[in-house]
Amino acid sequence: MSVRPQPTRVVFLGGLGRSGTTLLERLLGELPGCVALGEVVHLWARGVLADEACGCGEPFGACPFWLKVGDRAFGGWSAERAERVLELRRRVDRTRRIPGLARLLAEERAGAGAWRSPTVTEELGEYATAYRRLYEAAAEVADSPLVVDSSKHASLAFCLAAAGVDVHVVHVVRDPRAVAHSWRRRVARPEDGTPMTIWSPARTSMHWLTQNLGLELLAREGVPVTRIRYEDLLGSPARTLRRLAAGLGVRPSLGFLGDGEAELSVAHTASGNPVRFTVGRIGLTRDDGWRTGAPPRQRSLVTALTWPLMLKYDYPWRLS
Repeated sequence: MSVRPQPTRVVFLGGLGRSGTTLLERLLGELPGCVALGEVVHLWARGVLADEACGCGEPFGACPFWLKVGDRAFGGWSAERAERVLELRRRVDRTRRIPGLARLLAEERAGAGAWRSPTVTEELGEYATAYRRLYEAAAEVADSPLVVDSSKHASLAFCLAAAGVDVHVVHVVRDPRAVAHSWRRRVARPEDGTPMTIWSPARTSMHWLTQNLGLELLAREGVPVTRIRYEDLLGSPARTLRRLAAGLGVRPSLGFLGDGEAELSVAHTASGNPVRFTVGRIGLTRDDGWRTGAPPRQRSLVTALTWPLMLKYDYPWRLS
């Protein structure tokens, strides 16, 4: 008698970049039954088309893990498929589409019918199917029923949920003043040395609001969403991971955590910040350099633009 494989479940890490999503993904990837995939939304362009390095250090096209995933999911990776997924992304996976995706999700959950545009329905289905097949193949190759995708974008989380993917969103938030300070730093991409994007404090504030409000809306539509603060993760890693593991239904085996550090194994992450290449010990300390490094005028601007949501997430108006 054959044993029916467990259905693949997706843990989607949502939020704005520079909020600790890559670190959280690496930590979750050390839990039994979990496999970290990186920012899958960028896999098609940076992995399949540009052949950037996997978290294991090998080029994407030479990584044994991703070669097996591509074979199982699509009969092999191809530029044509990647370009098609990117085209669909431009059409359906956009922040401005979130209100429409929310209506679709509400209608589906209420049994009130489907999207009013057959073309959009078909494109959304095709787009989400590519992700579903990738997730299922990765779970099979890794022999892990739970896959972790740190793509972050609220719009992608909506696409997956609206298309019926079994997704649990982990909403990662960080003090917006810290996030804005991080986005002003000059950081080189480890893959090719080119500078990463720099945003002004005002632009970062708008993106912080947009992504977090999008994930708040997703929770209101009945999608499982668990909020994790960067400050809590770094302040109490074991307690935060135990709580998260319990919510995800996985065993909280935390032998990889030490006193203020973690021991990370090799991860096959397709995209993400430089932490994805870390193997061995990594310190788990909060980066609070923004408190003295960010100019007071910048902090005040970010506070003025984000304060309603900032207070909701228990970030104090004034610094102690």
